[in-house]
Amino acid sequence: MRALMVISFGTLLAMAGVQAQEAAKNASTTAQTQAPVAATTDASYKIGPQDVLRIDVWKETEISRSVPVRPDGKISLPLLNDVQAAGLTAMELANVITEGLKKFINSPQVTVSVSEINSRRVYVTGEVNGPGAYPLLPNMTVLQALTGARGFTQFARTKKIYVLRSEGGKQVKHPFNYNEVVKGTHGEDNIVLQPGDTIVVP
Repeated sequence: MRALMVISFGTLLAMAGVQAQEAAKNASTTAQTQAPVAATTDASYKIGPQDVLRIDVWKETEISRSVPVRPDGKISLPLLNDVQAAGLTAMELANVITEGLKKFINSPQVTVSVSEINSRRVYVTGEVNGPGAYPLLPNMTVLQALTGARGFTQFARTKKIYVLRSEGGKQVKHPFNYNEVVKGTHGEDNIVLQPGDTIVVP
């Protein structure tokens, strides 16, 4: 009976270990396939819908907060209600908020920062290990985006990759031969990506 109990206890431990490994694997996969977010210090970056902003008003904790940019391009703030944010830089928005708050606060000091970039994304799909949406960083190329997708599956046709882009209301296909680009040839294939581009790995 004692031997049976020992075996059963060992079996339970083994099963728990397998379950823990599976849970960790699933969590890792989920984290890797979710679109990452990134902050920006680029002063020329134009705020877009779904970005998350940090608004800090000196000595005004009731107004200071993190706010998402709504699909209509506006944010909501106390005293000011709706403020247009999309299309402005962080500095420009800070100036707009400052001017609006002057009606209620003496010499307001406002700082705006972009804490999450969600409006500028590219998409990687097909035979890659990490398909999904990725934040579009300044001057990001096709090769850089593919690196973020954690490599190809064994079935990937790396000579037949292409980028789908909307141009003038039409979808245009830009070929990308991975094998040649990494050799240093066909560098023209490694184009700088634009918001909304989709990289397809057949």
